[in-house]
Amino acid sequence: MSTTASGKNGTWRNWGGNVAARPAREVTPASVEELTAAVRRAAEDGLKVKAVGTGHSFTSIAATDGVLIRPQLLTGIRTIDREAMTVTVEAGTPLKRLNMALAREGLSLTNMGDIMEQTVSGATSTGTHGTGRDSASIAAQIKGLELVTADGSVLSCSEKDNPDVFAAARIGLGALGIVTAITFAVEPLFLLTAREEPMSFDRVLAEFDELWAENEHFEFYWFPHTGNTNTKRNNRSAGPEKPVGQLAGWFEDEFLSNGVFQVAQWVGRAAPATIPTIAKVSSKALSARTYTDIPYKVYTSPRRVRFVEMEFAVPRVALVDALRELRAMVDRSPLRISFPVEVRTAPADDITLSTASGRDSAYIAVHMFKGTPYQAYFTAAERIFTAHEGRPHWGKVHTRDAEYFAQVYPRFGEFTALRDRLDPDRLFQNDYLRRVLGA
Repeated sequence: MSTTASGKNGTWRNWGGNVAARPAREVTPASVEELTAAVRRAAEDGLKVKAVGTGHSFTSIAATDGVLIRPQLLTGIRTIDREAMTVTVEAGTPLKRLNMALAREGLSLTNMGDIMEQTVSGATSTGTHGTGRDSASIAAQIKGLELVTADGSVLSCSEKDNPDVFAAARIGLGALGIVTAITFAVEPLFLLTAREEPMSFDRVLAEFDELWAENEHFEFYWFPHTGNTNTKRNNRSAGPEKPVGQLAGWFEDEFLSNGVFQVAQWVGRAAPATIPTIAKVSSKALSARTYTDIPYKVYTSPRRVRFVEMEFAVPRVALVDALRELRAMVDRSPLRISFPVEVRTAPADDITLSTASGRDSAYIAVHMFKGTPYQAYFTAAERIFTAHEGRPHWGKVHTRDAEYFAQVYPRFGEFTALRDRLDPDRLFQNDYLRRVLGA
C-alpha cells in the first residue's frame, strides 16, 4: 500500500480513491517556521489552507482548491520525557514509525487503531480509535498540542495552557489550525495476548455485555449473509512472548486476509450473486488462534485490499439493537455485501467533538470494496445508525450536517465558538467543514 495518496498532474486523491482535489499549490514545509510562512502567504493570496496526511479519510476533510500542506518532512520524535512518561512527535510522523521507535525505547501507546499508515496528526484530528473497555481513542492519549493558527502564530495547549483549545483541538478536524506537534502519554512496553475465534452472530449479541466486561479490548467482525462472526480479545499478559509464526502469519494475515480476500472481492464485484456463498466460505476460513506480542503487533494489521468505509458511534447500550436492525435490513434487501462489518467499543471521553464525547460508545463500521457502488448500502445503514443518535467518524463516509451534529453533540456550540475565535475568516474552511460545522 502506498503510504501517501496519489497525485497525478496536480490532482490529489485519497487512499480510497473516492475523493479528488486540484490544489492551487502544494507546500512541503521542513520546519514550523516554513509552515507559518506558508499559512501567512496563503492568507495574503486569498487562498484556503488544508493539511493532508496519508489521505486515509474517506471524506473530503482534507480536500482543497487552495494550498495543500504536506507534512512529510515534519516527522520524528522531538523529546521523550521519562519522568512525565510522555513523548512529543512532529505532526507528520506516521503511526508506524512512532510505534516502532517507541518499542525500541521500551515504550508504547496504551491503545491504538487497527492500521498504522496514517500520520499522527491526521489520525488524531479525525478521531481514529481502536477498541477498549477502559482505554479510549488515540486522541484521548494526547497530553499537549502545538498548532499554527490562522494568523500565523504558534499556539501550545494542554490541560493547563489554553485548556479550552486543548478540549477541542485534540480532534480538531483541521478547523482550528494546523497541528505541528503532539505530546502523547506513553507507558512502559507491555505484552498483549490476542485470542481470535469464530463465534455465531446470535451468541456474540447475547453475550456482548459479558464479552465487553471481561476483556480489555474486545471486537468482532460479522460477515453479512451469514450467521458467523470472528471475535478478537486482547488482554495484557505477563508473557512469555509467543508471536504468530512467520508462515502462519503470512498465511492468515497476507494470504487469507489480503490475497484470497482480494480475489474474493474481485469475483464478488464481477458477479454479485456469488457473494453470499463467498461470505460463508470467508467467514469460516480464519481459524481460532492465540498469540502474545508487543502492542502494535497485536492491535494493528496490514490492510492491502482497498475499500470505502462508513462508521458510526452509537451509545454502547444501543449496539445490539442497531446490529439486529442492520442484519434484518441486509437480509430483506437485494444488497450483496462482500466485506465484513467491524464492531468495536470506546469509553466516554472529554474531547468536544470526539465520537465518544460524554458517552460510552460502540462503533459499527460498514465497508464496500473499492469500485463497487456503496450508496444504497451506506444510506440504509446510516438510517439505522442515526435513529440511535449515531455520530459518524469524521474521516469516513456520511451525509450528516451541522444541524444534525448540534443535536447529537451537547458541546457542539463550544467547538464552533472556538473556531470563530481562532479562524474568524475561515482560512481553514473547505466544503466538508462548511457542511459539518456550518458556514
